Amino acid sequence: MPDTSRKSYADLFRTPEFSPLFLSSSANIAAQTVSGLALGTLVFRATNSPLLSAVSMFGPALAQVLGATLFLSGADRLAPRATLAGLSLSFAVATAALALPGLPVWGMLAIVLVEGLIASLGGGVRWGLLTEILAKDGYLSGRSLFNMMSGIMQIAGYAAGGVLVTLLSPRLCLLLAAALYGVAAGLALRLTRRPPRTAGRPSVKATWRANARLWSARPRRHVYLALWIPNGLVVGCESLYVSYDPRAAGTLFACAALGMLAGDVTIGRLLPARLRPRLGIPLLVLLAAPYLVLFLRPPLPVTAVLVALAAVGFGSSLVQQERLVGLTPDELSGHALGLHSAGMLTMQGVAATLAGTVAQFSSPATAMTVMALASLAVTLTLTVASRRDATDGGLLPTRAARAAVRSA
Repeated sequence: MPDTSRKSYADLFRTPEFSPLFLSSSANIAAQTVSGLALGTLVFRATNSPLLSAVSMFGPALAQVLGATLFLSGADRLAPRATLAGLSLSFAVATAALALPGLPVWGMLAIVLVEGLIASLGGGVRWGLLTEILAKDGYLSGRSLFNMMSGIMQIAGYAAGGVLVTLLSPRLCLLLAAALYGVAAGLALRLTRRPPRTAGRPSVKATWRANARLWSARPRRHVYLALWIPNGLVVGCESLYVSYDPRAAGTLFACAALGMLAGDVTIGRLLPARLRPRLGIPLLVLLAAPYLVLFLRPPLPVTAVLVALAAVGFGSSLVQQERLVGLTPDELSGHALGLHSAGMLTMQGVAATLAGTVAQFSSPATAMTVMALASLAVTLTLTVASRRDATDGGLLPTRAARAAVRSA
């Protein structure tokens, strides 16, 4: 039965400002999906390199670590509406530049790294604003719906993008993505003007100070690592779809998005609150395990099912995010969620680069197996480490630990 203590999805859309934020984010995801597939295909056709193809699709994430280190204090110190609209417009310009004929591969990679840098504020501003619109007790339902939207947009985007890349050209798909970013900017301007959540100007010093405060608490450190590393390594597997099977890459991306959608619906709406904390680690195991089979190069239908099944495990992110929100003071909510988003995307970029490098010297199937094994090893290590001296059982709570917490 659904958890009736949370807001229904219909209630969310009756909440002022939720709809424009949701629609703007939808347009951004659609644009990102179409442009990523188009750019990855364009680079692979030009270079026949799994590494460069993976980096072109996930390379923007590599710049997130620089943004999180220098600029993330702006997540709580800048006006949300103007910031979100400005970021979308910047992406529209950059994506249109990627479609320029004759642009060399190194130029494309430089642009996508700049995109990652300017996007480093996006997650913190967006998710911090969501905690204001819905309050902390509504964050899980709202984020679940956003994740579902992301899955649907990716399914539609990869399916449509795969067809358009084949029938038209990658450059035309990039222009379509630029237009979608423009739509996202217009929708963001429908948000109400809000003051920043925290007084003061954004600065490198303020960013470092807030990062140090968030990182100083051991429970938060373990949650951040669980959000960043196991998931990122599996995204490294996904970054090899184009080189693993160029003709079926769109299908595999769409199946992964479908599995992610199923996981978000299950965690966000169907499971009762008392069960969610215990499923974070099992879902991380599910996220990686199916990729171990791809070393055998199964037929495409089997591969598609395995990819979809693995992606259900991305629902673990909702469990860990709910824990992170509960561990974070209100005045740092945007910064904390921005740090999660930036760290997650950075790890995805690192993993895509690592996976592409392994594939370059072996094969995409072998690289997927290596990344999946690494993800499982990290999950096991974090589970053991988080339970040491943790009164609530760490990342995998026990009944005894929960009883001790209730009686404390």
